[in-house]
Amino acid sequence: MAVSEREKTLFRLKRRMRRQKRVARKVIGTEDKPRLTVVKSHRHLFTQLIVDPPLGPCRVITGASTLSPDLRGSLSGKSKQEKAKLLGAFIAEKAKEKGIKVVVFDRSGYPYHGVVASFADAAREAGLEF
Repeated sequence: MAVSEREKTLFRLKRRMRRQKRVARKVIGTEDKPRLTVVKSHRHLFTQLIVDPPLGPCRVITGASTLSPDLRGSLSGKSKQEKAKLLGAFIAEKAKEKGIKVVVFDRSGYPYHGVVASFADAAREAGLEF
């Protein structure tokens, strides 16, 4: 019995969601150490610094993506990994402006390789500690 592409895609998505929930129980952002989360689509990367209070909704401190006007011009013609490196450095600079040096990294259930690893390495090189 053959498995359709749609079923394969749904299976992969469910697996990622399970990983994401498992990690979210352990990775919590505080005022001192906000959560640096990264989400990827087929073309773009999105990142945010988030504070998770014990009660109530999460609060986003700052965010950036490959669609941000500040980055958009410098990303044309680059590979996904190069875009991830530029975005990692950019979010680290924005965090420094807000006075944030130490964060908790949330990879959102994605494996730590490729684009996610490039993003994290660039953020570390730019001065964020995690």
